[in-house]
Amino acid sequence: MEINEYLVKFIQIVKEMESLDFFMVGAKLSKTEFRLLREIIMEGEKDQKIISSELARRLGVTRSAVSQIVSKMEERGILQRVDSPTDKKIAYIQLSEQAYAVFEEQCKQANSIMEQVVQRLGEEKTNGLIRTYDEFASTLASVRGEMDEKSL
Repeated sequence: MEINEYLVKFIQIVKEMESLDFFMVGAKLSKTEFRLLREIIMEGEKDQKIISSELARRLGVTRSAVSQIVSKMEERGILQRVDSPTDKKIAYIQLSEQAYAVFEEQCKQANSIMEQVVQRLGEEKTNGLIRTYDEFASTLASVRGEMDEKSL
């Protein structure tokens, strides 16, 4: 395989991996909504609150996109905006009581799908894939860093 073919193939793999869907048909949350809830839950576990701009940064989307997602999820009773008691410009994004149940149910479904994938592929191949990916990502970051340093 020529170098350009490797590049094209890896770009294709990344694109396909981004589109992988671990959620069943009819899931209550989209992949982005699920990730958004996960970020809010992770902050809550640290006894912290989160604002839209931080969610946008973590999800790799615009603040406008987060605002639209949050508004839709507010309408469905999953999220709520809560004004900061100290700064009127800030609104924290918090989960409703119903959100935990929706999130947990979708986690169970995704874990069930992943369990089937691991069973069919086998733990050895699955772990090998993860190790190979980690090694590839680390090598890519190292090469990029070295090349970036040379270009400065």
